[in-house]
Amino acid sequence: MRIVIKIGTNLLTKEGLCGLRKDFIKDISKQIANLREQGHTIVIVTSGAIGAGCTALGVKKPRDMETKQALAAIGQSAVMGVYHDAFAKHKIQVAQILLTYQDFSDRRRYLNLSKAIERLFELKVLPIINENDPISVDEITATFGDNDKLSALVASKINADMLIILSDIDGLYTKNPRLHADAVLIPEVSEITKEIEMTAGRSGSAFSVGGMITKLQAAKIASESGCTTVICNGRKKGILQKALDGKEGTLFRPKSKISNKERWIKFAKPAGRLFINKCAEDVLLKGKVSLLAIGLEKVTGSFDKKDVVEINSIAKGISEYSSEELMKLKGIKDKVIIKSENIVLL
Repeated sequence: MRIVIKIGTNLLTKEGLCGLRKDFIKDISKQIANLREQGHTIVIVTSGAIGAGCTALGVKKPRDMETKQALAAIGQSAVMGVYHDAFAKHKIQVAQILLTYQDFSDRRRYLNLSKAIERLFELKVLPIINENDPISVDEITATFGDNDKLSALVASKINADMLIILSDIDGLYTKNPRLHADAVLIPEVSEITKEIEMTAGRSGSAFSVGGMITKLQAAKIASESGCTTVICNGRKKGILQKALDGKEGTLFRPKSKISNKERWIKFAKPAGRLFINKCAEDVLLKGKVSLLAIGLEKVTGSFDKKDVVEINSIAKGISEYSSEELMKLKGIKDKVIIKSENIVLL
């Protein structure tokens, strides 16, 4: 089984500015070593670089982007150093991979990433993935990103069977358990509905962001890729095996798997947007039809041929033309601007 394990900032860093929780990393590395001995293939998506940078310099959470970037660069080496030492005791070699969301949007980079990870698997090396915060400024907001979405994209990318999101909470509750004593843990979710999303809180710690809402978004991405997700408390003893056995956390059931190409189109960051008329939209929603220029009304963004674009917020597709060329093609009959096999409904 292929398993992606996402480890949140709250689990990796101590209260205040006292450094990384080496005891936690030591314990989780032992659990992962045990899973590998059982024949499972593991990928870690880790957080904590910016928080570790803060602890290394003894500074509080910064507000300016440049300092956040610098702290991420400082903290990343500290995080990887602890992982390296912990896994070395189990004779496991680790490899660092730093990603931006652009790596999931550019098709060539997407495929190169896949090949690199597959080769690491063949070499029995454990990939440890983090967001490349020093250059990925679009993803560093007023509070620090915590890689929930990234872990889901990685799970989708490698055709993972399960995504385990380790947090400091037991799973999804009917209410925020930190505010409501009568909150009840939801053991299983078959579909992430609007009602389910409304149960998620938005509060986070000093070094993490998004709370349960970003974890639900990650579970939704994984589910749409055919991957089971478990959100659980990383501080519980033997949590990984318990999560794998369905004995801890909240389990989110997957939907039917879609192809690798469809996943890339669906989760890629669109380079631009096409606005089509109502008639073209109705035809598109029926599925398995190409988009013609006669239905095109407006083009926004600057993009090249073969870039992924969004269509009226109902679909994404690979454009057969650049944005400049499309603006000249508006209203022309029988001119295919996105082929049917390159369209994915959202």
